[in-house]
Amino acid sequence: MPVRPLLLAGGILAAWAYFDHRAFALGAFWLVGVAFGVILQRSRLCFAGGFRDLILLGDGRLLRAIIVGLAVATIGFALLEARLAPDPGFGIAPAGPHIQPVGFATIVGGVIFGAGMVLAGGCVSGTLWRMGEGYIASWAAMAGIVAGTAIANHTWSWWYDNDIRERTAVWLPAELGGYPAAVGLTLAALAGVYLAVLWWESRSPKMPQFPALPPEPAMSFREQLQRGWDAVWSGHGWSYLTGAVALAVLSVFALALQVPLGVTGGISLWGDNVLAWFNLGALPLKGSDLLAGCTAGAAEKWFTVRTVTMVGLVAGAFSASMLSGEFRPRWPRRPSRYVQAITGGLLMGYASVIAIGCTIGAFFSSIPSLALAGWVFGISLLGGAWVGVQLIRRLP
Repeated sequence: MPVRPLLLAGGILAAWAYFDHRAFALGAFWLVGVAFGVILQRSRLCFAGGFRDLILLGDGRLLRAIIVGLAVATIGFALLEARLAPDPGFGIAPAGPHIQPVGFATIVGGVIFGAGMVLAGGCVSGTLWRMGEGYIASWAAMAGIVAGTAIANHTWSWWYDNDIRERTAVWLPAELGGYPAAVGLTLAALAGVYLAVLWWESRSPKMPQFPALPPEPAMSFREQLQRGWDAVWSGHGWSYLTGAVALAVLSVFALALQVPLGVTGGISLWGDNVLAWFNLGALPLKGSDLLAGCTAGAAEKWFTVRTVTMVGLVAGAFSASMLSGEFRPRWPRRPSRYVQAITGGLLMGYASVIAIGCTIGAFFSSIPSLALAGWVFGISLLGGAWVGVQLIRRLP
């Protein structure tokens, strides 16, 4: 029996037992984080790649898969929200879903984050799973992300007093008179975006078509099992669509437990805890306890559902890359890549605080929450990604 899978499974279960002993939610979200990392690593799913590839290469396959994932998550989120808040007419949004206020900070955060993720070569969740796979530049980007969240934490009061506090969280079921109209509008908008991406792809040169493979011969039971194992763990990986749908299902499951997927709140919390050793901490952030989304929470806590999700993501990606034989240290060929990665991470870290989330918390978890903020952040991401592409085109 292979030893490596047993060691990896044993480590994951030992960590689960430790977190579950502390609190059920911690153990559950540790496993959610591990599944999160496995899904992203096996499907190579990265939101930065989705926006960048469409703008730079005219390739919308990844972004279209993400849109399908958003549609699946929207249906699941709506069913859960309908149980949490059966009558949206009262205007009281359910606790848990990411329904953030919409304002200038949302737009600025989206643009800055979009440019940063293209420069860094990955969004925050993409950076985490690449860390688990051995990308050294991603570790440099994470250093920038942590620094960016620290800077944003210390400037948060200005953003809160001058913008965020004055804005409202627009929840579509309350504005449109119920869940059917809100879900219908969201799915129709996603379908429109999907068609727009297809149209944009049609303006780009077509990829060459490869001839169909001949049918495979009949296989024995053992060969069938081996084929199933290879389909999950081989270096070929999963399709973008498989990864996006699996991520949507996982996010619905996470919301059923407590909150949707999110990681930047955990990064911000740990970074501030380290700064607190030198009396430089800024948490808790003013008014953050009144906001939905991926916030840092209490400064004195090291283990929250956000931090265990974050660490679990890296562990899951590491385990998946080890089982598929894809793990190896990958050093940038040019030293300037470190500067680029750190700069991109710095931008993402700062933006994720003022926008109350990243591409996971403020986009992939916000649009299915039927929040207007997710759409505003997503459009701003596209603008920022365009800026980032223009920048990397000019880099040596």
